[in-house]
Amino acid sequence: MNLGIAFDPLVSWLVLWVLAAVSVAAVGLAAWKGLQGAWLRALAALLVLGVLAGPVLQNEERAPLSDIVFVLTDESASQRLSDRAEQTSDLRSRLVARLKARANTELREITLPDAPDDQGTNAMTLLAQAVAEEPRNRIAGAVIISDGVIHDMELAPNFPAPVHLLRTGRAADWDRRLIVENAPAFAIIGEPIELTLKVENQGAFPEGETHTKLTITVGAAEPMAFDVPIGREIRLPVTLTHGGRNLLKFDIPEAEGEITARNNSYLLEINGVRDRLRVLLVSGEPHAGGRTWRNLLKSDSSVDLVHFTILRPPEKHDGVPVGELSLIAFPTRELFVEKITDFDLIIFDRYKRRGILPSLYLENIRDYVRDGGAVLVAAGPDYASADSIYRSPLGEILPGKPTARVIEQAFMPVVTELGARHPVTRKLSVEEVAEGASWGRWMRQIEVEQTSGDIVMTGLEEKPLLILDHIETGRVALLASDQAWLWARGYEGGGPQLELLRRLSHWMMKEPELEEEALTAEPIEGGLKITRRSLQAEPGQVELTSPTGEVSQHTLSEVSPGVFETTVLSDEPGLYRMVSDNLSSVAGLGPASPREFVSTIATNLLLEPLLEATGGGAFVAEQGMPSVRNVRAGRNAAGASWMGLTPRNAYETVAVRQFPLMPPWLALALFALFIVAGWLREGRR
Repeated sequence: MNLGIAFDPLVSWLVLWVLAAVSVAAVGLAAWKGLQGAWLRALAALLVLGVLAGPVLQNEERAPLSDIVFVLTDESASQRLSDRAEQTSDLRSRLVARLKARANTELREITLPDAPDDQGTNAMTLLAQAVAEEPRNRIAGAVIISDGVIHDMELAPNFPAPVHLLRTGRAADWDRRLIVENAPAFAIIGEPIELTLKVENQGAFPEGETHTKLTITVGAAEPMAFDVPIGREIRLPVTLTHGGRNLLKFDIPEAEGEITARNNSYLLEINGVRDRLRVLLVSGEPHAGGRTWRNLLKSDSSVDLVHFTILRPPEKHDGVPVGELSLIAFPTRELFVEKITDFDLIIFDRYKRRGILPSLYLENIRDYVRDGGAVLVAAGPDYASADSIYRSPLGEILPGKPTARVIEQAFMPVVTELGARHPVTRKLSVEEVAEGASWGRWMRQIEVEQTSGDIVMTGLEEKPLLILDHIETGRVALLASDQAWLWARGYEGGGPQLELLRRLSHWMMKEPELEEEALTAEPIEGGLKITRRSLQAEPGQVELTSPTGEVSQHTLSEVSPGVFETTVLSDEPGLYRMVSDNLSSVAGLGPASPREFVSTIATNLLLEPLLEATGGGAFVAEQGMPSVRNVRAGRNAAGASWMGLTPRNAYETVAVRQFPLMPPWLALALFALFIVAGWLREGRR
């Protein structure tokens, strides 16, 4: 019950103030004139103003509301180290028992799990959400049971009551961790990058040990071990040797007594990219297909193209002085001797032997391929002639021997069964381009006999049209026609000329995504998806080695021609090794060192700003459970062995009753009495 006086005026407050001013003026004038009844007139005016103000006696029936206390229990991964889980359980049970014994108190328990996507412990996010759902005038405090390693302190809410920390962990805890800095997501192949590593001790670490062993694993290669100092930065130069995903794993051994070894490893993925792809295009003579190759290669901003077209063969003698020729000499020695290894791909488009390139230079090209280079021959009628490039040292590496027959007849290129599995021509068949679609025909094909390699496309009479081959560490391709430009011109509807030539050139430059034999894996929800690309109808099983050394065998299922997949369920983070046939690869699942294990030593530092702002305190589990007291708002809410909560004394109004202070008839009688008394007094005088 709560009694009070409320006002329900009969007129607006503005009218009341105007009437009050007029009354004061009138009474003041009467007093100045010396009228004896002025004070009676003042009482009458006050009575009228009071009645117009409508005072009532108000009685509220109130129901008290309980105080709300939040209890946040950290159950993230770092809370499972050492005996922190037992400490947390003990602190929580004792705290809940004391808060339940506190009068007029409601608990709101919040569990702090590992946040998704390796975000760590998001205590402030969950606390802010909980505060937004409750009336602020009922919140008496919050207690966080944690090791104090909170990862979203920048989202701390404006809390209206004391916040306390019950800190788990022990003073003797120590940990050794591996830190990798300057870790780029991309790096240029062949150019060194510098990583900064550091082995750091935290907590009450033992003195005396100054060095430890660092193991570095690059991809599927054997680990390399080094002796490194503790507490000092280590600069490590790294050079990527291939494009695509490159996995690097760094490990230090677990030291005796450290709290965890989860942060002793670091898994780094760097995507290798080429700075520029250098291509040399040599056209034997001008023709419509030459511009097709040039447009394709120039349209790719990552390609540096050097293009020469032989317009004036050495045997041409027309008497024009050399000084008046606008043509430049073909820099054969510079290109094919001095700088041949600078090119990623050499294309011969309708080229034939004319004495411009001596046999020695062609031998250099042959050796360049065997040492890892790539040569693509787009053959025209010249390939079937006596001056064919096949009848040179390059013939040792070319996969198709000309029969001297040039087929001048329309035909439609067809992807072979093997080509449907090859990354260069996969999904280029008419059926997969579009339902009911058809390709335009080509008008010329050079008949060749396959000597090596894989036939991925055929032409007329199922003669080889496109042959791909591996020569030691290099690659060779033979396109037995110079009519691909018809697709680019849209003849009879055209065809996938741009995609075919783009894939062909990038396969020759060893793009990882176009390897016909490849073994890769990518993390998915709940495990790994292993993908095997192969020209075989049934590739072998995949032998998978987990980070703990457990070996398992997995059978692959074909999901599309040449592509086989399987899914491995696992929640164990780290580096997985895979072997299938003669291929080996690695994959990383999750962070080898999750955010929860970056810093594992219990601390008050992160929460101190919030504790100080709300008047709360931090208490160590090793020193026992503090008592719970009530403190007034604004006062310090923490002591050496006690934590304070602020009683809010909140309530809700159940009912309101109002009674007039004076009945109207009594007010009228008193008004008449004051007026008459004033008149009589003044009249008697």
